[in-house]
Amino acid sequence: MTDAALHAVHDHDAFAERPAWPALRRGWARRCPNCGAGPLLKGYLKVRESCPVCSEDFTAQRADDGPAYLTILIVGHLMAPLLMFVFVKYRPEPATLITLFSIGTVALSLYLLPRLKGAMVGLQWAKRMHGFGRTTPVTVEQL
Repeated sequence: MTDAALHAVHDHDAFAERPAWPALRRGWARRCPNCGAGPLLKGYLKVRESCPVCSEDFTAQRADDGPAYLTILIVGHLMAPLLMFVFVKYRPEPATLITLFSIGTVALSLYLLPRLKGAMVGLQWAKRMHGFGRTTPVTVEQL
């Protein structure tokens, strides 16, 4: 194969479709969206710079406030109707209600936040957002 043909094949592979659902599941499990074996997070929410197993670069990820927003959205939509149901059906003491729902809200938020961050990074990787899968570095002229 000529160099031009090899370059064309490499460019095609660089922009080939990546399956989103496996990447989302791997991210939810806080694993590398590429190989599924390496850990995605270092600590509770810090994304690693690269996968220790397959060397996939994660510096392009830009999850920012998305996981926190989704966590608030999900927890709010689950806990608000549940709070109303428990209040109307059982009429617990206010201190009991506040204590139980405060603990439940914090626990659910702490559970969801790193998983949603991993899923968001997995989605960005699958859709090649923010430079994931770029074969050449971006220059100032390209911006």
